Formats: sequence, structure tokens, C-alpha cells
Amino acid sequence: MTFVYFGIFITSFFILAYASSRLISSLTDIAKFLGWKEFVVAFFTMALAGAIPNLSVGISSALHRIPELSFGDIVGGNIIDLTVAVALAVLISKGGLKLSSRTVQGSAIFTLLIAILPLLLVLDGTISRIDGVVLIMGFIIYAAWLFAKKERFSKRYNYVSKTIGFKKFFKKLAVLSGSVFLLLLAAEGIVRSATFFSTSFNLSLALIGILVVSLGNALPEIFFSIQAARRGEGWMIIGDLMGSVIIPASLVLGIVSLIHPIIIVDFSPFVIGRFFLVIAAIFFLIFLRTDKKITRREGIFLLAIYLTFVLAEILFN
Repeated sequence: MTFVYFGIFITSFFILAYASSRLISSLTDIAKFLGWKEFVVAFFTMALAGAIPNLSVGISSALHRIPELSFGDIVGGNIIDLTVAVALAVLISKGGLKLSSRTVQGSAIFTLLIAILPLLLVLDGTISRIDGVVLIMGFIIYAAWLFAKKERFSKRYNYVSKTIGFKKFFKKLAVLSGSVFLLLLAAEGIVRSATFFSTSFNLSLALIGILVVSLGNALPEIFFSIQAARRGEGWMIIGDLMGSVIIPASLVLGIVSLIHPIIIVDFSPFVIGRFFLVIAAIFFLIFLRTDKKITRREGIFLLAIYLTFVLAEILFN
């Protein structure tokens, strides 16, 4: 039985990675066809698409009454986005990530605040439905502020190699729908197998979420960051990663807690996760605001933070 669930777990992650890449690919084509702006693609398209795996796992875990798995996934995913995804993008790009935009600089502060907000709300051991409303309001406030920065609405997203017609547009919509279905199916497989491993091997669901599920769900952000780094699109990378931190930590976690309040019984995995998330967010902000760029040396430092985090979770839990 263990091998069966292990197979389901691995297969679900492969499906998740495949469906996420197809989702992003179809969305970029749709964005070009509809003439969406670069800002919209970076934050509300790529980041929202990247958050769908988190939302899928979150809804499934909430319906199974184990929302702590989703909380662990989001905490671990935020750490990965702020360290591994940024580091790989910096190492692949030429000369680091140059980010002088005031919108980016302001968004970095929002990213830090919203990443830490769930950690403050859970200090009493529960993220209640009221806390969920607070998290969703945090997302709405950020979105309203971001939409007010009109300089990011001036440039269209033009990466797609050729213009697509109506026939291909509807084909892409079909691919989009199929990808969402596969994501939901993969999420169900991940939640069921994670529950089995937790029961069989006496492992904390939170720990499984922080170390394993989060890494699988972060694949879309990592994939997109590497592709954008090769094209020299620094703004697209940071826009996507900031959105990939903010949307799960506010909108997704808020929706999950509305379905089922998140009650944390074992805080031990989150103590380490909370510490390293704060550290990662602070250094990400410092590096971003120092000379308005992130250098390769700083990228390596962020990668070291994640490796230290994983080692600490394994040793202490």
C-alpha cells in the first residue's frame, strides 16, 4: 500500500508540473491575443496561475479537514519563492536583476508585510474565518494600490512569437480548462497520499506541506523565472514572484480558512518555518533596495538560506 501511495504522490507532482507549464503557456498566448499589458501578465496572470496549485491543494485539504497541510505548503512555498526562485533567476540572468521601478520597490514592502501577516494571525494557534477575511482584504488593498500605478499599464506583453487567430485562441482556452482540471486532480492525489504518509510514518502534515508539497507547487514560479531570466525580463520575474508570495499568503490562505479554520496543534515545524520566512523576506527586501538590483552573490546567499532552512527542519523535526 505504501508503494501505491508513493506512486500516486510522485505521479501527482508530475501532473502538477505538466499542467502548470501548459497553463502558463496557454495564458501567455491568450494574453498576447487579448492585448494584455505586461504588468497584468506578470502579476495577475503568471502569479495567479502559479497560485492555482496552492489553491487546489488548499481547497482539497480544507474539504478533508486538514487545512494545516495547505498552511505548511504556503509557508514553505513563500520561502522557496523568495530564495530558490530568485537565486536561480539571478544566476541565469546576465549581470543580476536590475529593478529601479518605484512600483517594484513599493511592492517589495507589501510582499514582506503580507508574507508575515499569516504568521502573526496564527500566533493564537488558529487562523479563523475572521482572519481569513483579513487576509483577503490584504490582497484587495494591495491589488488596488498596484492598479493605481499606471506606469505598468503602458507596455503590452509581446513575448509570444506570432499572433494567434480565433481558432487557436479557443484551442488555448480548451487547454487552459484541461490544465485546471488536471491541477485539481493532482491536488487530490497529493492530499490523499500526504494524509497516508502522515498516519503511516507518524509525520506532521505541516512538515510534509512545508518541505515536500511546497517544493512541488513552487515549480511554476521556478520554471517561469528561469525562462524570463533567459530573456532578460527582470520585471516579469519579480512581478511573478511577488505575486506568487502575496496571492497564496493572502487570497488562497483566506479562502482555505473560510472553508475550514486552520488550527495548528503542532507548532514545531512552523517555528523554524516562521523564522526562515521572516529572514528570507527581510534579506529579499534589503537586496532589492540596495543599488536597486539583486546580484549573483546575493542570489547565492538567498539559496544558502533555503538550504539551511531545509537542514534545520530535518534535524529538529
